[in-house]
Amino acid sequence: MQVQPRIEEEETPVRILVVDDEPNIVNLLRIGLKYEGFSVEAAQDGVEALRQAATFKPHLVVLDLSLPGMDGLEVAERLQADPDLLIVMLTARDQVPDRILGLQTGADDYVVKPFDYDELLARIRAVARRRMPAQREILRFGSITLDHTRRVVTVEGEVISLTLREYDLLRLFMLNPRVVLSRQVILDRIWGYDFFGDDNNVEVYVGYLRRKLGHARSLIETVRGVGYRLVA
Repeated sequence: MQVQPRIEEEETPVRILVVDDEPNIVNLLRIGLKYEGFSVEAAQDGVEALRQAATFKPHLVVLDLSLPGMDGLEVAERLQADPDLLIVMLTARDQVPDRILGLQTGADDYVVKPFDYDELLARIRAVARRRMPAQREILRFGSITLDHTRRVVTVEGEVISLTLREYDLLRLFMLNPRVVLSRQVILDRIWGYDFFGDDNNVEVYVGYLRRKLGHARSLIETVRGVGYRLVA
């Protein structure tokens, strides 16, 4: 049995490097962007960002301007050695001169903190579409296959019917194998950050999903007092 999901794509998945010194933002974007099908790495200062860029070779960098040690503008200037690299600047500097300077430095877009995640995601996709081809994503874990392009899920070769919430929940698990996802993280990613319900919704929908997965239901493990994870 496979213990890691296999992602088959027609083209290389879009690689995104998140550079920010705020751990909460890094964690939010790492989980959120991975859920959307991107390959994600992170750095929390300018020196680490340049080192990660050299090894990870991202297609796009989400770059905070206010970084310890090396200013984000200097990082952006150095990253411009790669003419194909896309940069979305993420910063609390909201004055017009700051935006102009950021764009003149080579940024493809400029997002001001505090930001709305969905708006940032839309901007990232818009920038990426300029140069990156369309993707086909197929996730496999154990006996489960999820074809995101066709939105088809099979278990042991049999197609199963999932609601939108159940489908999104399964895809979140399959993009984060072995990772313990708290109920709050699941609520944020599946129901949205402005959802005012409680985490009982998560328990209910995990139950629905398990029933539809049949023999594969055991792949979704309950981590008592925390949340859930996908395991072999």
